[in-house]
Amino acid sequence: MLELKEYLITIAVCSPVFLFIIGVVFRLLDNSASIFLNNEILVDSSYVSGEVIKDYIDSAKDPKLKKSLKRALLFRRLHNFFMVLMLISLPPVIITLFIGF
Repeated sequence: MLELKEYLITIAVCSPVFLFIIGVVFRLLDNSASIFLNNEILVDSSYVSGEVIKDYIDSAKDPKLKKSLKRALLFRRLHNFFMVLMLISLPPVIITLFIGF
């Protein structure tokens, strides 16, 4: 039983880090600024807001551009989702560490 408790503590400690890494991977896959620049659309910064992406999805006539922007928006949403999961998993991990040790 002691081994199971140790494994669970290890998994609990590593889960926020794992979720953070997955979130960062999706952020790196979101290359919306590069998509805009490749299509000769000037942007203010490297972080293009979701609203701007949605506006260009609605107004774009090029199907390839629409598909790329939809994929970038999906990656942006997945990034946000995994960051929220990571933040949600932090308090149980802290509580587990104080109770477990």
